[in-house]
Amino acid sequence: MSKRSGVSKEMEKEAREVVEEPKQDKQARLLNDANPGHFSLVRAYHLADLITLMNGFCGFMSIISSMRYAIAHASGSKETGYMYAALALMPLGLFFDFFDGKVARWRGKSSLMGQELDSLADLISFGVAPASCAFALGLRTPLDQFFLTCFVLSGLARLARFNVTTGNVPKDATGKAAYFEGLPIPTSLTILPVFTYWVSQGWIQQSIPFGTFGSGLLEFHPIVAVFLAHGCCMVSKTLHIPKP
Repeated sequence: MSKRSGVSKEMEKEAREVVEEPKQDKQARLLNDANPGHFSLVRAYHLADLITLMNGFCGFMSIISSMRYAIAHASGSKETGYMYAALALMPLGLFFDFFDGKVARWRGKSSLMGQELDSLADLISFGVAPASCAFALGLRTPLDQFFLTCFVLSGLARLARFNVTTGNVPKDATGKAAYFEGLPIPTSLTILPVFTYWVSQGWIQQSIPFGTFGSGLLEFHPIVAVFLAHGCCMVSKTLHIPKP
């Protein structure tokens, strides 16, 4: 009698352990399931992930607007609406970039996929979009294009390094990282007020301030050095920017 009682108690204990086992996160379950069903990736998104995608949407639409401006200007149009739209969409992407982290912390739904989405969206909105805007405004010499490419690749490298080394950065009592290692890529948007003023004054294409230096393949606009310097600061390991 006592043995059966002991066995039944052990069985009850095991049953409770099974019941009390924490449920797997929906996203992790869908991504790891061999047969998750249709639209599993969409169903796996957290609310914060959808907001992050809006950041990428703004960045891509900014690129499209820059292309539309370049096409219109090449056909002789003086319309600047597309360029103003391209410039405005990047700060809107920054809003979503800030908001997705708030939502993730509020809902307690952060994930590795969300981190990757955030980096990819940031590369579009704060790397490729500003470079596309600069090209559309007239930074088009071969050396200009090379420096703009270096800027985008520096942003790519910086974001990749952030993803693999974020655990090594010292953190405070709340678990928040003490500083950014290298200049964060969203700071590239500090050039936007300058570009906006240039557009309002018509200082574009052949009228870009400071003109060009050099000739042939070595011709470049001095303003492109801002992108090159920013790229160097992004990949710097010794530059530490305190987090607010």
